[in-house]
Formats: sequence, structure tokens, C-alpha cells
Amino acid sequence: MLKRFLATLVLGFAAVTAHAADAYTTLASPGKLEKPGMIEVREFFWYGCPHCYRLDPHIEAWLKTKPADVNFIRTPAALNPVWEANARGFYAVQIMGKEEKTHIALFQAIHVGKQQLFDQNSLAKFYAGFGIDPATFSSTYNSFAVGGKIAQSKALAQQYQLDGVPALVVNGKYVVKGEDARVIATVNELIAKERAANKKPAPAKK
Repeated sequence: MLKRFLATLVLGFAAVTAHAADAYTTLASPGKLEKPGMIEVREFFWYGCPHCYRLDPHIEAWLKTKPADVNFIRTPAALNPVWEANARGFYAVQIMGKEEKTHIALFQAIHVGKQQLFDQNSLAKFYAGFGIDPATFSSTYNSFAVGGKIAQSKALAQQYQLDGVPALVVNGKYVVKGEDARVIATVNELIAKERAANKKPAPAKK
């Protein structure tokens, strides 16, 4: 019985590993990294996306134990005008240093509170609840700096051949899609793969 249990356990582990390995696509032309020397994990998302909402708690949990040699970047997708409105709002509050205070709250307001927060005016009212002056928000929302970030988001989405979200791009080479813990397992696998390719040891745990 023990032998049969161990065999089943090994087969089960192999199946999970195989699934994780098949859960990503490899890009023909790797993208440029924001911080060379670090392993980059870039998340593309939209606040109105239910799949992104379901994935977010897994990402938040992973961020608490993220390896020191990994650079994580949130990138709001701007593939259409509605998505761009939320992306502009994200970058505006990021510039004002309020990203961490508002990120989960906006997901919750849309998916739990059923609020329609998909344009400049509704976002200005929402962010005002976090002490952000609506006039300052609006000017930043329409600023050259935010416009540049939107252009970069669009260019990256095109380069990485994205047709939807959520999508995590690991080291500019691999695109991982999904909405559950398997996404994080695949990302960790790819981080280890890139670390091994660069012949770098895993950073010591704090």
C-alpha cells in the first residue's frame, strides 16, 4: 500500500510539474528589461477584469516572499479606451505615491461593490476617498508623464503579443496566463530557470 501511495504521489507531482511547464509561451524576441541584472516579472492587468481580480490575491501573497533578485512591475493594459482610462488612473496615483493604498481597494470597489469606475470623473471621485485632490488627479491623469507610460504599456503589450489579461511576462521571454495559484507556481519555475541560465544562486532568505 505504501509503495502504491508513493507511486501515486510521484505521478501526481509529475503531472502538476508538467502542467506548470505547459502553462506559458516563449517569445521569439525577448523584451528589454527595466533593471538589467534582475529577473523581471511584469504583470499586465485591467481593474475591470474578473480574472485579474481573482489572480490578484495570489500575486499579493507572492509579493510578501518575492526573491530579492526579482523586479516586479505592475503594468495596466491599455488595449482599448476603457482600459486606458483605468491605466491612466493607475499611473496618476502611482506618480502621487498612492498606488499601494488604492490598488486592492479599486479591485474591491469594482468587483465587490459593483461600482462603475471606468472613466476619469468616476476615478477622480473614488481616489478622493484616499485624500487625493480631484483637480490634482485630473491634471496628472492628462499629463505628459502619464501619456508616456500609456504609450509604453501599449508598445509592450504589442511586443509581447498580448490579446488579453491577466498576463505575466517573466524576464521579457515568457508569457504566463491564468487566474489561480498555478500561475505563481509557473512564474517561480521560470524565475528558477532564468536564474540557472544566468548561473546565479538564489538570494539568501531574510
